[in-house]
Amino acid sequence: MYYIGKESSPGQTRMLEERYLIWRFKHGSAEAFERIYERHKNDLLKLAVVLLGDVHAAEDIVHDVFVHVAQTRTGLRVTGNLKGLLATSVVNRARNYRRDAYRYRHSLAQQEEGGSSDSFEPQQWAIVSEQLQLLSAAMAQVPYEQREAVALHLGAGISFPEIARIQNASVNTVQGRCRYGLQKLRSLLNSEATT
Repeated sequence: MYYIGKESSPGQTRMLEERYLIWRFKHGSAEAFERIYERHKNDLLKLAVVLLGDVHAAEDIVHDVFVHVAQTRTGLRVTGNLKGLLATSVVNRARNYRRDAYRYRHSLAQQEEGGSSDSFEPQQWAIVSEQLQLLSAAMAQVPYEQREAVALHLGAGISFPEIARIQNASVNTVQGRCRYGLQKLRSLLNSEATT
């Protein structure tokens, strides 16, 4: 494709390709939806696993996001890039999941007095690599807002201004969260490597 005598960059080509896929999807193309799903599902799943530390819950959240997109296709409005919109949906659903899980554990603890519901089940990790397991365990020790900033910026490629909008914080705050989260993560992973 050419624009005023210049070749388009790969980024421009990808953006135009994505806009065309969205247009086709909004006009009923199942093949376009399948391509959108295949293009973004792995990154969204990684993001959800990092935020939740639970593969099954992460799969459910990503599934719910795509079901919602499919159900609301005619009203879908993408003002930035589609990956950013999908990542925002995953983050919001992960927040809701964490809030609901906390409420459930809290009410269960009140009913049963004792018995921790925070036990980690190793069989959940059968489908992910050992490196992702180590990263997820370390990320679980990073404060949630920092973890979210790091996952959105590095995992989903979302810009700091967009993350600031998602987190309802200033760009400086988001950059600090990302920096401190990465420092904590680096420290945790380095201590894991030495043991």
